[in-house]
Amino acid sequence: MFADNTLTPKEAIRLCALGTLALADHPLRYSELAGAIRHFTSRITGPSLDIMGTSIELLKFEGLVEPIDGIGMEDDAQLRLTTKGHAELKTLMTSRIRSAGGEVNKLITTLKLRFLHLLDADAQYEQIDLLIENCDTELARLDDLRNHHGKDPGHLVAWLDHDIDQLEAHLDWLEAFRARLSSD
Repeated sequence: MFADNTLTPKEAIRLCALGTLALADHPLRYSELAGAIRHFTSRITGPSLDIMGTSIELLKFEGLVEPIDGIGMEDDAQLRLTTKGHAELKTLMTSRIRSAGGEVNKLITTLKLRFLHLLDADAQYEQIDLLIENCDTELARLDDLRNHHGKDPGHLVAWLDHDIDQLEAHLDWLEAFRARLSSD
């Protein structure tokens, strides 16, 4: 993790791998897991060799996943999450999110929402509160930029207004989602 307790791009992939195994109702073959990770992450960030740097073999070496039949990590090995893997998943899920936007943050946010239901209710609220806090921070940053450049010629202000509208819609959605969590 970064010093501010936020995920690195490789940890985002680790979150995807561990969460995918946690959601599966049966062990997944190595090739199935690799394909699921690649499919999900590339749909959020686009194809990226930088993002796909985490090896499933490393997860086995660290004791986070294990083959159920006791063999190595060949393509047809059936993998499952270990107790240590479940603990690591919770650690990754409860990490902070960097306030600056970007494709990695979008991936992390999407993964957190995908696997949010795996956390207990208190941890779910905390994660939604972090997402709301990030939206507020981003809105303040863009509002400041818009105010500073409000009289500039060109199209920057229109673009910033567009981004601000999107962030406000995200914030509204997150607050409504938090309210739904409270009522469940």
